[in-house]
Amino acid sequence: MTPHQVMTLLNSLNVGQLDTIAGKLAEARSACVELGQSELAERLEEARSALETADMRTYRKRVESVVSRLGHLR
Repeated sequence: MTPHQVMTLLNSLNVGQLDTIAGKLAEARSACVELGQSELAERLEEARSALETADMRTYRKRVESVVSRLGHLR
């Protein structure tokens, strides 16, 4: 998966069932690991954890941070 594809996936996480969103986060996390971006993968894991505890502020900040960083990888 390219950085752009991961960004597109993460930007589509606005609505849906929690298990679907968590699955997409896991997919994006795996893609970041494959891209050699372990720090971004950790942030996505933090986002997943925040989602489970309904900490939406942290969830959004982590996802937005990853999208921003992926934009610089192009």
